[in-house]
Amino acid sequence: MAIRPIITLPDPRLRLVSEPVASVDAELQQLLDDMLETMYDAPGVGLAAIQIAVAKRIVVADPARGDEPKTPMVFINPEIIWASEELSVYQEGCLSVPDYFEDVQRPARVRVRFLDRAGERCEVEADGLLATVLQHEIDHLEGGLFIDHLSRLKRERVVKKFVKAASRERAQPVADKVEA
Repeated sequence: MAIRPIITLPDPRLRLVSEPVASVDAELQQLLDDMLETMYDAPGVGLAAIQIAVAKRIVVADPARGDEPKTPMVFINPEIIWASEELSVYQEGCLSVPDYFEDVQRPARVRVRFLDRAGERCEVEADGLLATVLQHEIDHLEGGLFIDHLSRLKRERVVKKFVKAASRERAQPVADKVEA
């Protein structure tokens, strides 16, 4: 297993639509392991493959909190097949939009069809945090970010902040970037 670098806003790859996974093989199993390790290391509760610059329709998640036992989940080619009319609001953040959090309103419950780690077709009905995580990560597979659910003004402010930070990073002399 390996921890992979997470790409951040304004990286244009975050806006790519991810491709379906054709087969579950050893290479994919390694990617799943790397994604889980990366998610736990970050730390986060979900990660889409595009966040580590792999444009495949893969999501990993673990909504366990604090001292709860880890419950790693894998969703290959996930699709939301039903969403409740009832809505809920969670304060969302994103590993690709670090240190920024906002309330986002989404359906309170969803049913998701996917392939599991063995390539078997499955469905899960989720509510609470898992429902939010699945919707958030599936948005990534479509080139979306949680900030797309915010007002235009808030979204433009956060994008501007990250564009400015990225340009400062590029302008910084190489010698300044090396730590002793």
